[in-house]
Amino acid sequence: MLLSPHQREKLDPGNDQEFYNYPRFVTHVDQGFIDQLSNLYQERLQPQTRILDLMSSWVSHLPDEVEFDHIEGHGMNQEELAKNPRLDHYFVQNLNENPKLPLEDNDFDAVLIAVSVQYLQYPEAIFSEIHRILKPGGIVIVSFSNRMFYQKAISSWRDGTDAVRIQFVKNYFRSISGFSKPEVVMNVSPLPSFLQMLGMMGADPFYAVISQKV
Repeated sequence: MLLSPHQREKLDPGNDQEFYNYPRFVTHVDQGFIDQLSNLYQERLQPQTRILDLMSSWVSHLPDEVEFDHIEGHGMNQEELAKNPRLDHYFVQNLNENPKLPLEDNDFDAVLIAVSVQYLQYPEAIFSEIHRILKPGGIVIVSFSNRMFYQKAISSWRDGTDAVRIQFVKNYFRSISGFSKPEVVMNVSPLPSFLQMLGMMGADPFYAVISQKV
């Protein structure tokens, strides 16, 4: 077991489907984070490939100038997914209740999880499924900041520092045989201490953990 039962707990144990039942047409990170993520996608994703945008929403942050063969979306709110212009197809599924993805083996070149990994109660099962549906050499990019729906994030994520969260995601990959050594990309802009004392907020920190199916 990668996580203990306590570490998988949420403050709000209520039905996730009800929590996500109404659409939220907002972005959950600042523009600086979004720009860094789009640039990372442009650097690491190949044109004319098949992409799975897992735990997606009404925007995918994929670079506009890159065309892909197919972008499959997954999320918890149909209205949000229907508004996402980059998705060629999508499906709604609660991964905490059913981690089995309705997708073929070895079918995707890349899987993306943007600012959502903190909500997975059984990440080992999901990362096993990601490995199954990826083509050999396929890439996974898991990005996150320090923002979250606090009541829906798992205990280990809520209680951890950013460094601990990075380690958790690396361990998610390591828990599955067949992923390459995780690579970490990060950009944290420290705010001077006197500004922190004044209660000012700095830019959202950017973290991405990347691995490939070997």
